[in-house]
Amino acid sequence: MSKFYKIAQLPGDGTGPEVLREGVKVVEAAAKKNNFKIEWTPYDLGGERYIKTGEILPDSVVEEFKKLDAMFLGAIGHPDVKPGILEKGILLRLRFELDQYINLRPVKLYPNVETPLKDKAPADIDMIIVRENTEGLYVGAGGFLRKDTPQEVAVQESINTRFGVERCVRYAFELTKKRNKNNKLTLCGKTNVLTYASDLWQRTFNAVGKDYPQVKGDYVNVDAACMWLVKNPEWFDIIVTDNLFGDIITDLAAMIQGGMGVAAGGNINPEGVSMFEPMGGSAPKYTGKNIINPIAAINAGAMMLETLGETKAAKDIDNAVVKALESGKIKSMSAGKMGLSTTETGDLIASLI
Repeated sequence: MSKFYKIAQLPGDGTGPEVLREGVKVVEAAAKKNNFKIEWTPYDLGGERYIKTGEILPDSVVEEFKKLDAMFLGAIGHPDVKPGILEKGILLRLRFELDQYINLRPVKLYPNVETPLKDKAPADIDMIIVRENTEGLYVGAGGFLRKDTPQEVAVQESINTRFGVERCVRYAFELTKKRNKNNKLTLCGKTNVLTYASDLWQRTFNAVGKDYPQVKGDYVNVDAACMWLVKNPEWFDIIVTDNLFGDIITDLAAMIQGGMGVAAGGNINPEGVSMFEPMGGSAPKYTGKNIINPIAAINAGAMMLETLGETKAAKDIDNAVVKALESGKIKSMSAGKMGLSTTETGDLIASLI
């Protein structure tokens, strides 16, 4: 009997439904080839639902998600909804309530994809960034004093626990060991200024590292990391970092791998349900034009299958993306310049599974 997975579809806003459609198409092709089945359950979370009903994320839906195997997201962000409402109400809430404590970001330069880094090739840009996803400055701790007065004070606190830091760091060490590329794990922090939080990260990193003698531990300050990601990306194998720094350096990393059109990410709960998404936003100006690049969503689908244990199917998708890009039929990663429509790009990659 073939394996069976229950997965939520969250098309979301803007071009989200268009890229998710192609991601599902390719995942289905890989599932058919590798003899497993998927039951997709659609959810209309996003801007349109909020505008019509005032609902952002009902408690009952969160409980439904906990019973699924994975979640596949298109994009969240609507031009008629104030920024922060949907992002905090859906994305951040899901990360916290489903304890998706790892944000996983592969950074891979594919063949025939242009990078702004001169003389860098796919062999030079091939790393993974592990970002802690449920602590730090994003927990929302803090507040205002004397708001809207000349004496106003705003406090935003970064909350880091030994438990939260250690499970993130251990995940990164395990991933480095499993990847077995350069067996090098780099901690990215700011020990020279953020004395308390960075000290906790460094001490935890050192302690956990004793359990992984085959992994070389390394450290870089976040400002230096931004510099070296541009100058010498080949130095990095896997990077582990906190929530804020991870949010910043993953966008930089997306640019050196060719842009948001290829960048995929996962919000991972290794013991529960995880959510996978393209890193680009909803891009509302391209909605309905069938010109948006779906490769990031397709790559997110591969990540989802890898996390579910369908390693062969995930590799089939990655190989198909490589073949599609090597074919020369896809001219650019930019919307409207690809040479193929959104649908045609998905069809091409699915045909190469």
